[in-house]
Amino acid sequence: MSEIRSRFAPSPTGYMHIGNLRTALYAWLIARKDPNGKYILRIEDTDQTRQVEGAEEIIYNTLKTCGLDHDEGPDIGGPVGPYVQSVRMHEGIYMEYAKKLIHLGGAHYCFCNEDDVEAQREIQTARGEAFKFDDPCKYLSIEEAEARVAAGESFVIRQTIPSEGTTYFDDEVFGRITVENSTLDEQVLIKSDGFPTYNFANVIDDHLMGITDVVRGMEYLSSAPKYNLIYQAYGWDIPRYIHCPPVMKDQTHKLSKRNGDASFEDLVAKGYLPGAILNYIALLGWSPETNQEIYTLEELIPAFNVKHIGQSGAIFDIVKLTSINGIWLRNMSLDDYYELVKPYIEKAVHGNFDLKKIAAVVQQRANTLSEIPEMLDFFDTFPAYSNELFVNKKMKSNEEISLESLKAARAALEAVAEWNETNVHDALMALPEKLQRKNGQVLFPVRVAISGKQFTPGGAIEIADILGKEETLRRLDLSIKQLEG
Repeated sequence: MSEIRSRFAPSPTGYMHIGNLRTALYAWLIARKDPNGKYILRIEDTDQTRQVEGAEEIIYNTLKTCGLDHDEGPDIGGPVGPYVQSVRMHEGIYMEYAKKLIHLGGAHYCFCNEDDVEAQREIQTARGEAFKFDDPCKYLSIEEAEARVAAGESFVIRQTIPSEGTTYFDDEVFGRITVENSTLDEQVLIKSDGFPTYNFANVIDDHLMGITDVVRGMEYLSSAPKYNLIYQAYGWDIPRYIHCPPVMKDQTHKLSKRNGDASFEDLVAKGYLPGAILNYIALLGWSPETNQEIYTLEELIPAFNVKHIGQSGAIFDIVKLTSINGIWLRNMSLDDYYELVKPYIEKAVHGNFDLKKIAAVVQQRANTLSEIPEMLDFFDTFPAYSNELFVNKKMKSNEEISLESLKAARAALEAVAEWNETNVHDALMALPEKLQRKNGQVLFPVRVAISGKQFTPGGAIEIADILGKEETLRRLDLSIKQLEG
């Protein structure tokens, strides 16, 4: 092939989990590294029992939100469609190729009862053996088998695997892996309802769609030899395999929605930026060649190299994601940040305050969008608080020092004629030298006194400027009275 063609082939079974999205990202990066590369979206819905209504829309919306644009797919078409496996099945593609594989010796009709298969499985499992179905049907001639099919007998089509010898495959992450053919089970390729299994359909589709690079989870390593035997039976070129380690919740458990682990949609709802999520999951199992950690999608394209994907499972660390998300938020221009966070600010702040100034102080503190409202509740309502907040070892502050600082700050701020951040700054920053105190011994008590909070997104100067002169003095008066009491 003169161009790289990678694919993302999800099943429409619900939410987009983090491992799936990482596969989509890696496949997209591989295609975009080639100036002529193509990224194909294929919907794999042959397992009708697992389909979830609306799941296909989730796939489209997630890829669009993340900027992972595809060049061919069910929604935009392309030269090798259709791009939905159930549609391809109804066009007879898989049955046609399964019958070809039978005549090439790579598959056979099987008329066995499933109970017989399970009985063999139980016996071999009890012996501690790998399951290898000894299918008597594979010894039928093609003519005998086709006569039984014509007579209406129920059948599946199974892969035929050599009983001796070895099969190998090459993987970009794990290198060359060789297995004994005797350990490979003769898997079902076409089910009794006529639908292909995943293991057959993806091989046929990858070939017919000209896929050169296959990115998938390492759980498919054990199936790769069987895929290669199918490719070899047809005489087809084998694509480049990139098997990725799993994304883990901890050392022993994979991420799972069933266990309450976050999906992409969940993370966005919790206030994480799509770009930051992609940035973080790119690093789950892949190491860049430099110490750079923050990447835009465009910056990932030249940096990404499949040779730097590791073999061990990568643990999903929400703390690390939160840190990266905070950096993304702080790297935004104030105008863009304000437009993004304005709805979150408006959830908590209803008074007549300059919301853009609030955004400026929040930008330096908030790591996620969802935490913004709870940071700002003190603007509308001055909360009740304990005098213990004025006691701080790091700031060398206590109630006595705080009371002295607040009285001095109250007098200095009352004298400010034109209320703005510069004048508030000058008035307060003149006090430490005058009182022979450290900066923190003045500014820390003022911040507590006008916010009633231990932690705030901005300092005393920024908060006083936003509150305005009248409200700042009112709160200082209340806090002074409280300390005196």
